[in-house]
Amino acid sequence: MIEQVWLIPLLPLIGAIINGVFGSRMSKKTVGFIACAAMGVAFLIAVSIFVKLTSMPEAGRSVEVVVFQWITSGSFHINLSFLVDPLSTLMILVVTGVGFLIHIYSVGYMHHDSGFWRYFSYLNLFVFFMLMLVLGANYLVMFLGWEGVGLCSYLLIGFWYKKQSASDAGKKAFIVNRIGDAGLILGTIV
Repeated sequence: MIEQVWLIPLLPLIGAIINGVFGSRMSKKTVGFIACAAMGVAFLIAVSIFVKLTSMPEAGRSVEVVVFQWITSGSFHINLSFLVDPLSTLMILVVTGVGFLIHIYSVGYMHHDSGFWRYFSYLNLFVFFMLMLVLGANYLVMFLGWEGVGLCSYLLIGFWYKKQSASDAGKKAFIVNRIGDAGLILGTIV
């Protein structure tokens, strides 16, 4: 089951794409179901990986799952790969479990909003990038997740962009994330 860890970030990404592309033409009930189902199934897969990992001997509880070779230049190559170890497994349980609860709560909280489908697309995308961040087996995958989380933070904080305060808060989050990016890039280079 550990080899299927790639399904955990893929499911929220699929939810984000479906709701982002078709959400404006679907009912709120359908949009909410797609977003929550993606999170719920991802959480169940995370639980099964946790169970599998705990049944393994302690010395073998670190598995790198290569999804595909991402960047190749001569003998240099970087894989899109995920590291499944006790810490990353704990983090995927937290991200998918708490994320699932947030999705369920948001169905009722956002039900009145005309941008319901857009919100759930952003929320699923946020979870996808958060999972990329915590599962990344190398700095480049982790950086991809970091940048995506920053983008989604901007999108979610500034969701009600017609309100000046929300728009300003989104811009502030974007600027603060750029400062964090500089630190992470410097750390990655070092």
